[in-house]
Amino acid sequence: MADPRFFAASGPFTVAEIAARTGARIGGAATPERLLRDVAPLQTAGIEALSFFDNVKYRDEFARTRAGAVLAHPKMAAQAPAGLCLLLTEKPYRAYAAAAQMFYPVAPVVSGIAPTATIDPSARIGDGTAIGPHAVIGARVEIGRQCRIGANSVIGEGSTIGDDTRIDDNVSVSHAVIGARVRLFPGVRIGQDGFGFSADAEGFVKIPQLGRVIIEDGVEIGANSTVDRGAGPDTIIGAGTMIDNLVQVGHNVQIGRNCIFAGMVGISGSTKFGDFVMVGGQAGFAGHLTIGRGARISAQAGVMKDVADGETVGGTPALPLREAMRQALALKKLTGKGGA
Repeated sequence: MADPRFFAASGPFTVAEIAARTGARIGGAATPERLLRDVAPLQTAGIEALSFFDNVKYRDEFARTRAGAVLAHPKMAAQAPAGLCLLLTEKPYRAYAAAAQMFYPVAPVVSGIAPTATIDPSARIGDGTAIGPHAVIGARVEIGRQCRIGANSVIGEGSTIGDDTRIDDNVSVSHAVIGARVRLFPGVRIGQDGFGFSADAEGFVKIPQLGRVIIEDGVEIGANSTVDRGAGPDTIIGAGTMIDNLVQVGHNVQIGRNCIFAGMVGISGSTKFGDFVMVGGQAGFAGHLTIGRGARISAQAGVMKDVADGETVGGTPALPLREAMRQALALKKLTGKGGA
């Protein structure tokens, strides 16, 4: 059960209501009118809790669970303990996400402007928007309806923010056009100078960074991540993309729709990603690359060249994953630490 000091559960909901919301089919020892008051892991769930089973590693926990109902794949129904109410679905984890949102919906924005906020007279603030203590809203900023700007956050002049966007505490935004339903977690930095300069024997000459950051609808950017503005072309993050904490996005980078970047990824300037790319933690990308649609990049990969559509790569320098694994095995053998 979630700590009530931090999370307030809605509900209760009946099994039938949860089935309707998730699209699951009621099975097992069906009790459609049973009330469920919370969500919990298989190991700790009681008779009033909903859980899910989506990984065979937890087969034993599933067999012993005392949950009031469990979301599970139809193929796993036979392994359920006697008397367990099942909610059968092809995608148990996705269904659980929808059910958990029923119990713990995003808290609504409570509109209002803190007395200590500083807002330029030329800024336009949409209805129902909340602006926290010591926030600074610059000249000609446009903020949509039902947004939240957290404490100490700074929205630089000319930036625009779409409806239902939430910007947490201590965020800075400049040179940016941000869409609707975007979430920027604490400490995010959007629109700072890109890392661009001319270098020769006489030293370094800074190149003015004259582009913007375009963040499309439904993007999430994790805590302390940074997105540099473009040098001339814009830096673009496509709709629905999810970026974890401590990720660096360089200038002119273009990211497609519904991509995923795990923590501590670093992307050099002018690299382009297709839609639905998945990148593991601590992967790094050289500049001016093209990463194809649906490509998968393993954790700690060092990507030095283009990656084709749908290709999976790993290692440093990154290679097709099977080749990278063969090389790793060969190296173990050479050092006497591998098998025969």
